[in-house]
Amino acid sequence: MGIVLYYTTVTASREVKSQQAEVRRILESKSIKYELIDISVGGEVRDEMRRKAGNPGAVPPQLFNEDQYCGNYEMLSEAVEADSVDQFLKLA
Repeated sequence: MGIVLYYTTVTASREVKSQQAEVRRILESKSIKYELIDISVGGEVRDEMRRKAGNPGAVPPQLFNEDQYCGNYEMLSEAVEADSVDQFLKLA
């Protein structure tokens, strides 16, 4: 499966929409293949994302490598700044 991005197609939050678009842009710019999982399809998918992230209040976007939690948008942004995206995504 590889990298998994939990996101939502249903949100009124400009911040969430912007963060999701930026995460996808970063992954695509680095030619990192990823699978999208839309949490808006049902509460059980959202609950699964939160359980796997270890945070009952987690909101998308959330990144995983298989079932290993990598982090959220802020954490990915820090990894981009540090030029350590591969390590962040547990690819290296």
